[in-house]
Amino acid sequence: MKICVIGTGYVGLVAGAAFADFGNDVTCVDIDQEKVDMLRRGEIPIYEPGLDRIVERNTAKGRLLFSTEIESSVKDRQVVFLAVGTPQGDDGNANLSYLKSAALSVAKGINGFTVVVDKSTVPVGTAEVIQKIFDENSDHEAVVISNPEFLKEGDAINDFMKPERVIIGTTSERARHIMGDLYAPFVRSRNRILFMDARSAELTKYASNAFLATRISFMNEMARLCDTVGADVEFVRKGMGADSRIGPKFLYPGIGYGGSCFPKDISAILYLSQQADVPLQVIGATSTVNDSQKSYLVDKLERRVGGSIKGLTVGILGLAFKPNTDDVREAPAHKIVDRLLASEVTVQAYDPIAMENFAKEHPAIEGRLTYCKNLYETVTGCDVVFLCTEWHELQRPDFARIRELMRGNLLFDGRNVWSANETKEAGFIMESVGRPTIEGK
Repeated sequence: MKICVIGTGYVGLVAGAAFADFGNDVTCVDIDQEKVDMLRRGEIPIYEPGLDRIVERNTAKGRLLFSTEIESSVKDRQVVFLAVGTPQGDDGNANLSYLKSAALSVAKGINGFTVVVDKSTVPVGTAEVIQKIFDENSDHEAVVISNPEFLKEGDAINDFMKPERVIIGTTSERARHIMGDLYAPFVRSRNRILFMDARSAELTKYASNAFLATRISFMNEMARLCDTVGADVEFVRKGMGADSRIGPKFLYPGIGYGGSCFPKDISAILYLSQQADVPLQVIGATSTVNDSQKSYLVDKLERRVGGSIKGLTVGILGLAFKPNTDDVREAPAHKIVDRLLASEVTVQAYDPIAMENFAKEHPAIEGRLTYCKNLYETVTGCDVVFLCTEWHELQRPDFARIRELMRGNLLFDGRNVWSANETKEAGFIMESVGRPTIEGK
């Protein structure tokens, strides 16, 4: 099948590469000439494990091309995916300006029947808005449908290649047939394609992310309660997860969710609820809890030292919002660093992948904020160390060596992955999120 994908971010590039890997003829388009030049050279502008190999393989075989020209690239294409950014606007709703601009360019370029797919996360009713653009600006028939993505950064290739479900929102039988054929190789073992109307498909994406975010905030509140009443959230989590009605996923407490999806999608669905005059009180609380959770480690540190933290040196391990990605959007580390710097704390930070992106918002400040080469350089001379992202290399370090390098002995595990026995043996005092405090010897 001949496909065009507009946008080469996480969603567009993964989708384009995956479709090409199944033998389709794919052109990925981006208005950023520098990004397109990088992709043509085989350089991947984002960090996503395994993506580089798929792009290289399909580019070499001529099935995956890159261009900056939308109108010429969409000619003779059966399906055009719109995978451009829909960032959060000042009012909290998704900003559709990039999507509308891309749709107008596609409308001017198509030269036959085309299925136009909203792959970006968009508010309810967007398919109708984009359909109007095609109806008014193209002499050729186009059917605009919704096909929301459900990709986890860090595992996006696996999610796309082996989807739990593929949601296709359209009432057009012709579009359903084409999309069913396109996704058939991805669901051979079990048909996971769910057809519905476009509005339901659009809302399904928001509802899914809102529910997962709610589970996270719920567990973070339980962790706070555990800290107060002396329970262990790890036991609570396992006990809850053993119930088949609940299940174990997204029950891990921590320092809040971040990234490009949950915060933006929560904001958008709350905006929708306000416009519809249907208050979503649970989801509103989810967002409120998450905002406060991002400062939880700093709150704990202030309680531990009995007030002011001015003059301390704090090491930050992990800056990305989650492991296996360089995405720092809405990462808890942003709020933590802001609080520490405002409290006149010296910060030493490290992340295996995301430091360059993090530094764009928080540039190094001589004597105040330093970016380090590795874990052990980061902890050197620190009074306190925070674990903010549970990268593999940060989960089982040499705690005895860390103790020798640090000036103090306070650890704050924001992801509940450090060993209580190992940290205690090394002589640390360690606080986690909902777990008992460890008092080293």
